[in-house]
Amino acid sequence: MFKKSLTALALGLSLTCAMAQDISFGFISTESSQNIKSDWQPLIDDMEKQTGLKIKPFFATDYAGIIEGMRFNKVQLAWMGNKSAMEAVDRSNGEIFAQMVNADGSQGYYSHLIVHKDSPINNLSDMFGNAKNLSFGNGDPNSTSGYLVPGFYVFAQNKLDSKSMFKVVRSANHETNAFAVANKQVDVATNNSENLEKFKAHQPEKMKEIKIIWTSPLIASDPLVISKGLPDATKTKIKNFFYNYAKTDTREKDIVMKINKLLGFKASSNEQLKPIRQLDLFTKRNKIESDTTLSDTDKKIKLADIDQQLTALK
Repeated sequence: MFKKSLTALALGLSLTCAMAQDISFGFISTESSQNIKSDWQPLIDDMEKQTGLKIKPFFATDYAGIIEGMRFNKVQLAWMGNKSAMEAVDRSNGEIFAQMVNADGSQGYYSHLIVHKDSPINNLSDMFGNAKNLSFGNGDPNSTSGYLVPGFYVFAQNKLDSKSMFKVVRSANHETNAFAVANKQVDVATNNSENLEKFKAHQPEKMKEIKIIWTSPLIASDPLVISKGLPDATKTKIKNFFYNYAKTDTREKDIVMKINKLLGFKASSNEQLKPIRQLDLFTKRNKIESDTTLSDTDKKIKLADIDQQLTALK
């Protein structure tokens, strides 16, 4: 009886350990899950071999699905944009541990506004002047380049509201917005330099139909986020894998190049989010300033709170 109990206990511990080794790797929905999985699967296979962990890709229809997945421990590791990473750090017990490194040596990427090549819209002034007649393809609300950055630099800084200034507004991922512009289904849409490069590779003829009318300041490269709840030994395995991946091996270099024209990954931390936090707070501040429903007293209180947060970030 005692032996049976020990055997049962050992089996239970063994199953618990096995379960603890299963890692759900979340991917933000910048394009179809099929395309993302195709690009990342070779790296996932290498990760399993080199770490001994069981890695399962996790896809959601929007960015919030990955953030919430980490919050409820359905996702323990994720590739995110800076805005979604900020939400995961603040709400989902996540922390940034790595950052993508571009193959060309650049430190980031750019947000864009795009239109069809035959569109009479060539710049922001053209867009602002005819906005009430235009359809706008915005990005996911948790997207850095598809929502936060254009929301601040294009709209908030010009004291405009993208939700009300256009005839029609809809939200979609980068790939869907690119197709919508190329097929003349929307007049203007957000996108970014990385996704347009991938779109050009997969859809060269469609890319010829797209024109860029606005480019943002440089955005820091995407981070990788890990759950704080993972055992330290597991976190160390994951970190070491990414820090050393594609450093010398030619096949690994080809794999990360296909993912997003990457050189590899480097160590990073939540400090990477500081500029994104500032943009987010500036955007909120501009909305409060232009909110006619707030009393002067409430407005002063809210603005003072945001100013205090901005000061703390300096």
